Amino acid sequence: MTPLQQYQKDIAEHRFQRDEAQYQAVVALDKLYHAIVEFQSAPVPQLSKWQKLMGKKIDKPEPPKGLYFWGGVGRGKTYLMDAFFDALPTQRKMRVHFHRFMYRVHDELKLLGDVENPLSKVADKFKEEADVVCFDEFFVSDITDAMILATLLQEMFKRQMILVATSNIEPQNLYRNGLQRARFLPAIDMILTRCEVLNVDSGVDYRLRTLEQAEIYHYPLDEQASINLNKYYQQLTGERQFVAHQIEVNHRQLAVIEASDGVLHASFAQLCQTARSQNDYIELSRIYHTVLLADVQQMNRKIDDAARRFIALVDEFYERNVKLIISAEVPMADLYTDGQLEFEFKRCLSRLTEMQSHEYLAREHLA
Repeated sequence: MTPLQQYQKDIAEHRFQRDEAQYQAVVALDKLYHAIVEFQSAPVPQLSKWQKLMGKKIDKPEPPKGLYFWGGVGRGKTYLMDAFFDALPTQRKMRVHFHRFMYRVHDELKLLGDVENPLSKVADKFKEEADVVCFDEFFVSDITDAMILATLLQEMFKRQMILVATSNIEPQNLYRNGLQRARFLPAIDMILTRCEVLNVDSGVDYRLRTLEQAEIYHYPLDEQASINLNKYYQQLTGERQFVAHQIEVNHRQLAVIEASDGVLHASFAQLCQTARSQNDYIELSRIYHTVLLADVQQMNRKIDDAARRFIALVDEFYERNVKLIISAEVPMADLYTDGQLEFEFKRCLSRLTEMQSHEYLAREHLA
């Protein structure tokens, strides 16, 4: 099923609202889908023996331009990427959150050590895996990443890799006001040259609409609590199956209820009653714009370690404008009793209260 066919099916079967900006993006993705299929199925030109003796090289056809679509939060960019990526009839494709991609790039560079042209070798590694690379939440804020990207994108495009990216920022404003930004400008030029750029803003923030209609904090832990979180997860991701799996956080596996692009559904036990560090919560806050946290217990001195982790989790989520939906055992005001963390928990409760406000829910996630 092509991206356009999937979009039309979802409108017909799941009562999706037709959105003109989304529709134009789907049309562009559908066009790219067909161009990639044609490009990958084209016969490889062969040289005659005479041509080989003369040292003639095969003129490789140029791959189709990729697509960079940008717009505010909640505009359905992840859904659009899902439809495109799932439709591609090839295994040579990669879909990754941009922060995770850069995390891997740094790991690959460490493994290579002191070698000549390391980014060329990193690009070779990615080319072994994929011809089409799809980035979620393309965002550059770090000078090291900016300098790496300027070269890495060039190397990837040399290898005829096709880039499809979603972002909250138009290409010309990437790494705006960053240190030594002039050295990053070639990366922007490459994106503009090798990708069609499309804005998907329509004035409708579908994610905000879902969040404002949601019960952000639900107690007690009854059947409705589970029904609510499953429903919100489905609305936020478009997924219709709830399959438990694991995610990787700082090179360690973490069991969760479910995770999809930008949305995490996990339990209090999984995130706060296992050996988690502040760095883990920083990582989660960068990857997931929305977290559904189930079965939060009332905390006291007996589980102060879990309470500390919960406070750290809320702090990191708050700093990056992560939207947090909770099902809990008791009312918010009673979440912590009789312990050494009463002062710290007061600030935590203040943040949890603010995180339910329209102003907070409308903030852009800081990946």
